Parts: sequence; structure tokens; C-alpha cells
Amino acid sequence: MGTAATDRRIDKLISVLVKNATVVLPGPKIASQIGVTRSTVWNYVGKLRALGVDIQGHTSSGYQLRTLPDILAPSLIQPELGDNEIGRKIIHYFKIDSTSNVALAMATQGAPEGTVVLAEEQTAGRGRFGRKWHSEKSSGIYSSIILRPKLSPADAPAITLMAGLAVHRALTAATGLTFDIRWPNDLMVHGKKVSGILTEMSAELGCLHHVVLGIGVNVNHKSIPADLASIATSLGIEGKRNYSRAQILVSVLKELEKHYTLLKEKGNAPILRAWAEASTYAEGKTVRVRTGNEDFEAVTAGLDPTGMLRIRREDGREESLFSGEITEVNR
Repeated sequence: MGTAATDRRIDKLISVLVKNATVVLPGPKIASQIGVTRSTVWNYVGKLRALGVDIQGHTSSGYQLRTLPDILAPSLIQPELGDNEIGRKIIHYFKIDSTSNVALAMATQGAPEGTVVLAEEQTAGRGRFGRKWHSEKSSGIYSSIILRPKLSPADAPAITLMAGLAVHRALTAATGLTFDIRWPNDLMVHGKKVSGILTEMSAELGCLHHVVLGIGVNVNHKSIPADLASIATSLGIEGKRNYSRAQILVSVLKELEKHYTLLKEKGNAPILRAWAEASTYAEGKTVRVRTGNEDFEAVTAGLDPTGMLRIRREDGREESLFSGEITEVNR
């Protein structure tokens, strides 16, 4: 399938198999329903099996889905979203360099607000400061969402916090685990990062043209690369079970719609207040701060009205962080 967007006929094949999961479907019937040849059906089935979809082939009779697939196919996601504007259009890839690269290009070309780009695997997923995001095949949620808020660039920090709060609420509801939010965008469980949010935008003075929210969640990763194992984890590792990526994604997109609407209608204040309540990093935590040219210890002192983090240096001076990285100092 390369790096092209998933053929809609493959998505339709998944939908047909799911809707007829209790019966064996003849190859010719499937081919007729999705508009391809029998040999193409056979080829598609092979590609889906390579992603872990359990499709049983019956000699001379056809195919049967043995278990519901954990694939983020549009046909499985969109019916669960109801009236959500976010997710009304979904572009799915089996393999791509970065969902954010695709979403940024689509946003520039006029893609509508709420467009979601998904991938089963990324070869060059990225986080903040150009770091690589480990994107194991069919194990995580690798997504980018296009927004077109009528807000100013000064509101950008609040957009990131809004997304973090939405993911926090979604993961809590879906797993029952206890999460923390580390400013500005890291979801933590048991002190390790399980999800990150990368906000990229196009703006000019006083005007945001578009925002792309890259949201990555480690869901069913069985292990984490050695160089990341001390700081990162997955929902599966922490919850000691497998989770439905599709259900978690639906929860994330619904919460994102809810909190984005709140931000647009009520402004920053309710988002920042809820974020501060959900994060132990908001106030009174001793942290190490790393910016482009400084590395120092400070104590967090709440959020300013735009969503920047207030910090108090050791000499008592207070300032707001627009960007940078913080980590907890354990004494």
C-alpha cells in the first residue's frame, strides 16, 4: 500500500467484513460489492492480514472475519462520531512518514476544519523540538487534526492546553488509569509519558490561518525502545491489557470537539482552569526548565491568562514560559 492514502475500496472491504462477521462471504460477492476483481480482494485480504486483521479464508467458499479488527479505518470510526465536525473527513494511511506533514499540506490547500489524518504506522513521526515519535505499527494512535480557529496567535498556548485537557479526559474515561499533564503537552501515567501533542500553525500578525494538532498515543505497545524506556510507556503496559485503539480515538475526537467548542465560545479561562485542576505541574512543583539557551531550576506558579506557564526562579523572580521543556526535580 506504500505511502498513498488508503484506497476507499479497502475501507469498504473492512466495512463489509465487519457487517457480515458471522458468515462466510464469497470472494465474487465481496468483489462485486466493493467494485474490484476477485484477485484484488485476495490481495487486499493479504495486506490486512499483514496488519494483524484475523481473516479466515475458506477454500472455494470465501472469507470470514474472525475477530473485530483494531484498525483506524474511517468506516469504523466515523459512524461512532455522530455530529462531530472533527472527524467528518478522515484520511487514513497504512504507512506514512508523518501525519502532520500530510495535514499541514492539506491545510495549506484549503482542507476543511475538522479533517483528521490517521496512520497505522509512521516512519518519521515527530514530537516537539524535532524529536522522533516512536510509531510502532498498528499499536498506537498517530493522528493530526486540522483546525481553523478564529483566534489570534497569542491564543496558541491555550489551543495546546485545550488539546491536552481533551486527551486527558478521553484517556481517563477509556482506561480508568490516572493521568497527569506536564506543561504544555505531555500526558503522563506513573511518571512516564504516554501521549504527546505537537501544535503547528500558519499565522500572520493578529490572525491564525490554520492549526494542525498532532496527537500521538502509545496504546498497545508491548515494549518501549531501550533509550526511551525510562521516560515513556504505553496504556497497555500500564493497564496490563490491550485496548481498542478505535474506541480510544473516538473518545479523543469527541472530547476534542467538546473542549474546542468551549474554547471558541467561552474563551481561555474555563480551559485553563480545568487544565490547572488536572495537572500537578501547574503550581508548586519544582522543575528543571530547558529553553533554547538556558537550563535552570524553578518552581511552577500557575498559568497566565494566555496559557503560558508562570515560573519562579531561585532568586524569586517570576516570568512566563512561552516555550521550553520542563521535567520534575525529585529530591
